[in-house]
Amino acid sequence: MTDPRHTQSQALYERARRVVPGGVYGHQGSVAGGAYPSFLGDGEGCRVRDVDGNEYIDFMCAYGPIVLGYRHPKVEEAVERQRRRADTMNLPGPVFVELAERLVEITPGADWAVFAKNGSDVCTWSLAVARAANGRELVAMVDHTYHGIHGWCNHFETGFPASDRAGVRTFKWNDLGSLERVFSEAPGQIAAVIVTPFRHEAFESSVLPAEGFLQGVRNLCDREGAVMIVDDVRVGFRLHIGGSTQLWGVTPDLLCYSKAVANGYPLSVLLGADPLREAASKVFMTGTFYTQSVPIAASLATVTELAETDAIAHMEAMGRRLVDGLVERAEARRFEVVASGPPAIPFMTFRADEGGFDRARTFASAIAKRGVFLHPIHNWFLSAAHQARDIDAALDAADGAFAETRSAFPDE
Repeated sequence: MTDPRHTQSQALYERARRVVPGGVYGHQGSVAGGAYPSFLGDGEGCRVRDVDGNEYIDFMCAYGPIVLGYRHPKVEEAVERQRRRADTMNLPGPVFVELAERLVEITPGADWAVFAKNGSDVCTWSLAVARAANGRELVAMVDHTYHGIHGWCNHFETGFPASDRAGVRTFKWNDLGSLERVFSEAPGQIAAVIVTPFRHEAFESSVLPAEGFLQGVRNLCDREGAVMIVDDVRVGFRLHIGGSTQLWGVTPDLLCYSKAVANGYPLSVLLGADPLREAASKVFMTGTFYTQSVPIAASLATVTELAETDAIAHMEAMGRRLVDGLVERAEARRFEVVASGPPAIPFMTFRADEGGFDRARTFASAIAKRGVFLHPIHNWFLSAAHQARDIDAALDAADGAFAETRSAFPDE
């Protein structure tokens, strides 16, 4: 039965099913239906509206890209200036150099930059650069970590041969001993170790690095002659302007960005240290749209705004206000919840779900009906556009959502 709040959204979904496999695919399809719309119409600041006109305070931020807020004036002005000149051309525009210079300037350990479109692009290319640099074939990653959609790391193996993973060895998060074993079992063969700043897989509470873990990875890479790669695609620019692992005093050899780097415009970046420059110049990298000037102009405006304002500190403060308020309201309804991740990239699970997400899904649907958009199984995101009044309005909605969830699970 069609939700009367989502008549237009459901009609679009039925049309999409006829011409798009699955209708809405990937992670963007995982909350479609029920209390959620399948299609959004517009957004401004920290709010989005669906195609039926329902408004939501948005704590997904387009799954991370919207770091300053939808339609941020300075970003949109930069975009419009560049669009009037040109976007996709035979050769890059001046902003290509300007952004590379700016990113190198603000990023410890970075001496050069390369641009692409998706996080998958630069994560996969970073492995090729590492392999070219030291002539080794194997790479190490934390087990079940998401680094993109390519075969070597795709969570869903359908359509990808086992050979795609032949060059990958895995180790445990926060377990340096297991990484030691990877090196000892393949001496002189590990080209690179790729890690995220903290563990943030879907269906799991986020887990911060244990004291010394990231530094231990850095030390092992140095000892073994492997390249340390940080996949900062999801987290980048919400914790530290110079790369998220700077919070823990760790500088990688290669740093992968996407999502928030251009406030919603399609761009990804690989930043690297000078010793890897020659290898990077030899590994073929191209894409017709990789040097598009409009997204690069958007990124230059975004990075400049983040560097020159208190946006990162503000996101942390607003995230803490949100998480503390949710925990307080959950306790008032006799729910024990687990709040995880940094405040700017929070997540909340119900301890009683015990690996499932029945209560989380009920709560997410209930709060969506009350005008708040978050996700039951994927971490959330704050933006610089979220203000205290938005957080407080979301917490008011959470009161009702927790009450509805308690009614659905009354006997606990």
